[in-house]
Amino acid sequence: MDVTRKIQTILDQLNTVMVGKPGQVQDGVACLLAGGHLLIEDVPGVGKTTLAHALARTFGLQFSRVQFTADLMPSDLSGVSVYDRGQERFVFHPGPVFAQVLLADEINRASPKTQSALLEAMEEKQVSVEGETRALPWPFFVIATQNPHDQLGTYALPESQLDRFLMRISLSYPERAAERELLAGHGRRDMLETLPALLNTQELATLQQAVGRVHVAEPLLDYVQDLVAATRNGRWFLQGLSPRAGIALMRAARAQALIAGRDYVAPDDVQAILPQCVAHRMIPVSDAGRGAVEQVRAMIDAVPLP
Repeated sequence: MDVTRKIQTILDQLNTVMVGKPGQVQDGVACLLAGGHLLIEDVPGVGKTTLAHALARTFGLQFSRVQFTADLMPSDLSGVSVYDRGQERFVFHPGPVFAQVLLADEINRASPKTQSALLEAMEEKQVSVEGETRALPWPFFVIATQNPHDQLGTYALPESQLDRFLMRISLSYPERAAERELLAGHGRRDMLETLPALLNTQELATLQQAVGRVHVAEPLLDYVQDLVAATRNGRWFLQGLSPRAGIALMRAARAQALIAGRDYVAPDDVQAILPQCVAHRMIPVSDAGRGAVEQVRAMIDAVPLP
């Protein structure tokens, strides 16, 4: 399989659905190739759910969608055992979490108890139901959409769950030319119905193995360690990145390099992916006067290149 050509075909198809959002599309592809979970945050109506559907269909993965609401219970995700009179025993009915892609739509509208039910699934790729541990399908990705915290009926995701998302991206409003194309064309949801799968699970495994083979030189590792150390020195953030976050950053940087057609990670790859990988994990210092993403970019400018 020609890896570069296959990835470009995936990007081209996704960009026909997500008009004017090539950066966010590439981030989403990088996240799934790195084997991580994706959080899409923005106001309603800008295409968060459409991007999640398009990614799942293009990657050829079994798809399940759950609309998170205030009354959603953990068992609504994992499933329940129901007594079967014919078999004279309890039979387990799996919930929507038993899918290769789980779209958790408006995840922050559910209660913290239900949000936390995803933690084991996201980290361990398994769920414990009624005392029994059940494995989830491979691959298993969570693509969650989230509304801004200042909207009514939302609950902030706990830090422990935010840390399970490899990347957080924001779509924002389209530029004028892209919005004109949306207004003049067919609905993007209609396009999803005919979107072909460009990968199977074996091809996805091949691409993910290719990500793992992308070379990381010693000076690049030094640079990443300098960035991680900068998050911990108290100048930029109240609390720095964990080792798990640093490992996740390297997976994403390798995927970014592969998408760019290279077999090694460059500083540009780290810089391009850093805000999406770490901003949702950290809180800026109180006198920063900037949001987390802007603070990450300011930190990038302050840390010297190798």
